[in-house]
Amino acid sequence: MGEDPNDARPEHAPPKLDLNKPGPGDEPPADRPPADRPPAGSGETVMIRPARGGAPRDATPADAVPADAAPRDAVPGEAAPADAPPRDATPADAVPADAAPRDPAPPQATPTGSFRLPAPAPGAGGTAPWEAPPQNGGSTGTAASAAGSFGPADPSGTSGSGFGPADSSGTAGSGFGPPSGGFGGGFGAGGPYGHGQAPAAAPGWAGAGTLPPPPSAPPGSGPGGGGGQGESRPLQAVAVGLLNLSCLGLGYVLLRQWIGAAVCWAATAALLLLALPADADGVPLGVLVGYGAVLLAAAADGARRGLRASLSVGAAARRLVLPLAVVLLAVPAGGAVAYGSARDEAREEAFQQSLLARLATADALVKAKEGSRFELAESDYTTALDTYEKLALDHPGSRAAKLVPERLDAYVTSVSKPYTDKKYCDAVDPLKHLRGLPDTVDAKVLGDRADGFDEPLAQSLYECGAGELGRESTAAAHEAFTELAATFPESVYVGRTEKLVGDGLRKAAAPLSDGSASDPCATTEEVRTQRSGVAGLKGYELSGPVADADRAIQKGVFSCGTKQFRDEEYSDAVKTMDQYAKDYPKSPQTAHARTISIAAQIADHEPAAGKKLPSATVPGGSRMPMVVSNDGKDAVELLYTGPVTGKITLRACGTCTNYGGIRGAVDPDAKPCGGASSKYPKATLQLPAGTYHFLQRRAGGGFAVAGETKSSKAEIEPGYTYTNCLYVTSGL
Repeated sequence: MGEDPNDARPEHAPPKLDLNKPGPGDEPPADRPPADRPPAGSGETVMIRPARGGAPRDATPADAVPADAAPRDAVPGEAAPADAPPRDATPADAVPADAAPRDPAPPQATPTGSFRLPAPAPGAGGTAPWEAPPQNGGSTGTAASAAGSFGPADPSGTSGSGFGPADSSGTAGSGFGPPSGGFGGGFGAGGPYGHGQAPAAAPGWAGAGTLPPPPSAPPGSGPGGGGGQGESRPLQAVAVGLLNLSCLGLGYVLLRQWIGAAVCWAATAALLLLALPADADGVPLGVLVGYGAVLLAAAADGARRGLRASLSVGAAARRLVLPLAVVLLAVPAGGAVAYGSARDEAREEAFQQSLLARLATADALVKAKEGSRFELAESDYTTALDTYEKLALDHPGSRAAKLVPERLDAYVTSVSKPYTDKKYCDAVDPLKHLRGLPDTVDAKVLGDRADGFDEPLAQSLYECGAGELGRESTAAAHEAFTELAATFPESVYVGRTEKLVGDGLRKAAAPLSDGSASDPCATTEEVRTQRSGVAGLKGYELSGPVADADRAIQKGVFSCGTKQFRDEEYSDAVKTMDQYAKDYPKSPQTAHARTISIAAQIADHEPAAGKKLPSATVPGGSRMPMVVSNDGKDAVELLYTGPVTGKITLRACGTCTNYGGIRGAVDPDAKPCGGASSKYPKATLQLPAGTYHFLQRRAGGGFAVAGETKSSKAEIEPGYTYTNCLYVTSGL
């Protein structure tokens, strides 16, 4: 962006000269006609001579000032000697006539703030960009008819070359004035002050070498430090708009629009307050849209203001504005990237924290269930384990996943705590759970944590079974032992179990074997139960202890029957002895058990029969026969006990009838078994001498009631033969 010469202010304002007022020495010489002054109201024009020592580089030959021209400070119309130096010149300033011209000094400002522009070079075609085209046949050249000098015309008809009087040769004086080419348009055609052109019709000024019009306003006025209607500068507008897009309002700062800059600063500060520190949710969309609208509005407004504004910075700085604006776009872009990175970090941190929270929840479940019964805590343990596995597999690089191995170690410790506390029965299920983890948990997550639980589980099963045996909970003990042998058949605890169970069974059966059991009935049942459990154990060699228990149980049953008989528990004694005879038919005590059962049945009806336990041996000596006949219509069973005990069964007598009732009324002399002997079913007993108790029990049929019994007592003496007739009486 170049600097327009019209915008420059004068460094110092020379005194305004009034050309209408003659100064000393302004009178024309006597031999020349006085020059007419310009018409009133035509304005004043002050000409600045070229720099001392020569004409401007771009001056025409007519513009050159003679070496003997008047000094710089000479008053127009005042002549000076041709060889006189300038008034303010030093000896060093004197320039020889034949010396080369120096570089012209910078153009001096006029009181109006304009600069004198150099005339076009001789012979240049056309007009300068700032000149109006010639009018009325005017000329910008050196023609005398177009000259607009303020000096009087010499007699030859050419225009004067300055404000001084003409010399004796008829040429213009060498005083101050425009170059010989003239300044173009004078004050009217044919006027006394020159024969120039009429003023230009177009804006600007006419005639080569004339002064431009003053600016419409001082530089720096108008919005943004420049004229509000100045030259359009699109790149400057783009630069200002881009500066405002930098989020810092720098476009407004460049234009010195502090209110707009403050609005941008306030919007940016509000965004930073809402956005920082960055969190996982980021900035709300409405805030971003609003802030974007503010930036776009600021950019558009800055571009509008900067289009015609004159910036209050130097030309070099102005050339850097647009590149700087483009570079500063990195501020919002970099900020967005940095915020996006911070937001991503916040989101990642929030995600990591959520994973850690899941991990902490699982840890709390494990901690809360530590030491609890596994069946009550299994659900929570499974949930925690599932969380650990998912964290490790789904998010392997997370901080939570890196903590999973440590948490799994804590999990194993918590679940196996009953084993650590030697609560072996409570430890069985947790250890089975841990041992089965490879079937449910990924091997990469679990590692070798489940490899060391075989021995603890085998030990727990053994110890639990042993403990249950000690608490006489045979079923629970045998359950643990069965699982031990099935799961770890080669374990040393299987051999220990065999010894433990076998010794326990033998110990329990010992009182039955040696007859020292205070309650053989109860002991027999305990040993029988224990023996049944031991016999049901698979995977163990326990045949020896089981056989010993069987023998002990056999003895226990017989001892139980005899005890029941002595305790007058005849019904229980009958059942015990009958079961014994059934279970052990080849036992040497089976016959004795039967006699005890018979005696118990008789004693249940005749207590006197139970005063003495039947003997296991048969007495010697003579025996007396006793013939027993059945004179009844149904079979009858006769039980007896005394020195010997036994029973016989007589079949029914088909022709026999009951006695009493109608028969007694018809045949009052009828006697039981009074008919022919061959008529009645008979049996003969050989009985040693002694007291016997008898019990006859009808099988039922006819008028007899099933199970009807009748007890009796008889004394058997040596040397006699006895008969016994069994019959039935009734009231009908």
